[in-house]
Amino acid sequence: MVDFLPKVKIEAAIDENMLDQVIEAISKTANTGKIGDGKIFVTPLEQAIRIRTGETDVDAL
Repeated sequence: MVDFLPKVKIEAAIDENMLDQVIEAISKTANTGKIGDGKIFVTPLEQAIRIRTGETDVDAL
């Protein structure tokens, strides 16, 4: 019998200055100590553009 665990995917674009705080908040909140708590992947975001206003980078977040 295969028992699948429900999964949730969260994607967040944040300013680099907040990275450690966001990682800590997600880690504390998601940690149950059981299999399936998940992983955090950190990748660079080259550019962000808010289409409606034309704001870019941090202002677009």
